[in-house]
Amino acid sequence: MTAQAAQDFIAQAAQHFIARVRDRSVVIGIVGLGYVGIPLALAALRQGIRVVGFDIDQARVDQINAGRETIKHIPMDLIVEGLANGRFEATTDFDRMAEPDALLICVPTPLSRHREPDLSYVVKTTQEIGKRLRKGQLVVLESTTYPGTTDELMRPILEQATGLASGTDFYLAYSPEREDPGNAQFGTSDIPKVVGGDGTDALAMADALYGALVVKTVPVSSTATAEAVKLTENIFRAVNIALVNELKQVYAAMGIDIWEVIDAAKTKPFGFMPFYPGPGLGGHCIPIDPFYLTWKAREFDIATRFIELAGQINTEMPYRVVDRLAELVDARLRRSFSGSRILVVGLAYKKNVEDMRESPALKLIELIESRGAQAAYHDPHIPAIRKSRKHGALAARASTPLTAESLAGFDAVLIATDHDEVDYTLIVAHAKLVVDTRNACARHGLAGETIFKA
Repeated sequence: MTAQAAQDFIAQAAQHFIARVRDRSVVIGIVGLGYVGIPLALAALRQGIRVVGFDIDQARVDQINAGRETIKHIPMDLIVEGLANGRFEATTDFDRMAEPDALLICVPTPLSRHREPDLSYVVKTTQEIGKRLRKGQLVVLESTTYPGTTDELMRPILEQATGLASGTDFYLAYSPEREDPGNAQFGTSDIPKVVGGDGTDALAMADALYGALVVKTVPVSSTATAEAVKLTENIFRAVNIALVNELKQVYAAMGIDIWEVIDAAKTKPFGFMPFYPGPGLGGHCIPIDPFYLTWKAREFDIATRFIELAGQINTEMPYRVVDRLAELVDARLRRSFSGSRILVVGLAYKKNVEDMRESPALKLIELIESRGAQAAYHDPHIPAIRKSRKHGALAARASTPLTAESLAGFDAVLIATDHDEVDYTLIVAHAKLVVDTRNACARHGLAGETIFKA
């Protein structure tokens, strides 16, 4: 085959894929059926596109195939409908990865104990795809990572495993997830999707695929650029949250309420964007993603001092909160913090969700107990603490009911997450001391001599 004929063949393969997207006959495989994968599957099902979901957790797959809820805030109606009409199924059988026309990777990218990228899930998934990859397939990574991962890590694995070439035999792209669990205003389909491809054909195919799923696509020049976009979005948030966390300490020393300051400042219609302090960072992005860039930057002998300073400030917040809590227990209750009983209200990393990944509340419980106090928690969304890599010792602890009687048994209540379902009036009425890290009491119109902000 001549070079021109080869180019024509590649172009035809890409156009065939795009045509199948347009007529909704394309089949999508989604690897990782969690907080990113399930919403992505729902976006495809809304467009009448068939989805095969892959996951290593047999229990999760069985639960999904039975039409049972796996994530509280995500409705299962379309999944149930897809199961019934054959447009959706979940499986642990990775040999079926050759079936879909496109494979979208939505697996975790955590940090190691030394704050270095842990890409083991991406590597293992790519290796599994490499065992079954066929000509013409599109492979897209959605997991957050450092610039260069798709091209420098995934591409060699796939090419060496198959003998196929990216851009000639198969197509490789990166499109970062932009999920915000519990956001009622913006779901997957409503959020523009950044897309970068390994070559023009891969970009065209990925752009067409996501163009069928979301309101708008934003094509960029490379996979590395798309990877950098995701990191930039989350670093922006991490740095600004660190700023208001530091300002909170400064203003508190001056007797100024940071929450009042922010509420007044955000009335300016330009040049200011409100960010809010808290007891620390949580979730699958903000506490982790900035360190992917700091790690990669060292390869180029660049020190990311600004990012690392923000990380330091945010990491210190749980310690500062527990210091403040201990001071108030000593000063207001006239008793030692050691031996006191503390109820942490809100275990999830953000309000109105069941997601406890990287939640600062878990660290708060550990710090409270390390200082000799007893800690319990109440969270209407998390009946028991699930096992996690960092906080395994807390696994299986159950949520304490929130009643007048239970509150009377605690020396202080620490509000770590401001769920709407929590009865703050009950807390203020019956708690001896309330330490509020989220300004929840004030926002519910509550005031009193027992309420303190931290």
